Amino acid sequence: MSKKVAVLLAQGFEEAEAIVTIDILRRLGIEVEILACQDPRMVLGYKGIQLLADALLAERQTHLYDAIILPGGPQGARNLGGNGEVLAFVQAHQAADRWICAICSAGAHVLAANNLLQGKRYVCSGENHTLYADGCYVDAPIVEDGKILTCKGLGLVFEFALAVGSRLGEVDLARTVGEHIYLDER
Repeated sequence: MSKKVAVLLAQGFEEAEAIVTIDILRRLGIEVEILACQDPRMVLGYKGIQLLADALLAERQTHLYDAIILPGGPQGARNLGGNGEVLAFVQAHQAADRWICAICSAGAHVLAANNLLQGKRYVCSGENHTLYADGCYVDAPIVEDGKILTCKGLGLVFEFALAVGSRLGEVDLARTVGEHIYLDER
């Protein structure tokens, strides 16, 4: 059975974090559904790039995915963290023991800001971790604690996406895709 992932987009999302993650997961054969967290489905990113979501989060609120991806972006992460539907969606997935995967500032502005880390270790960009009491900040590229997977920022998004795929059971294919895109050549 194919794994299914939801990528949540709010106005101001970090485009490259979202698009690279979507691309890598699809290369791994994982079904990815892009969800806009509010109407309209066309979501404007941090650098002015528009992305058409597959559906609205409100239309998928009762669906369970194998993982949720929360891209960063200074305003995008705050918009995700301030959206009650997003928080309910994340909490439902936590209760079902599904993966919650946050990139860059989303680790702080979504998870830590709303006490969704429940003391778990995480990483985020910059000094955002100093704004919130929840969680235990670790200065590392990617941090995994239970079913929480966080990434420090955009420059690590390829590794992050491959790590998500590996956690969803595509370990060998993730290694192959990493080699195919010359990830280890840097």
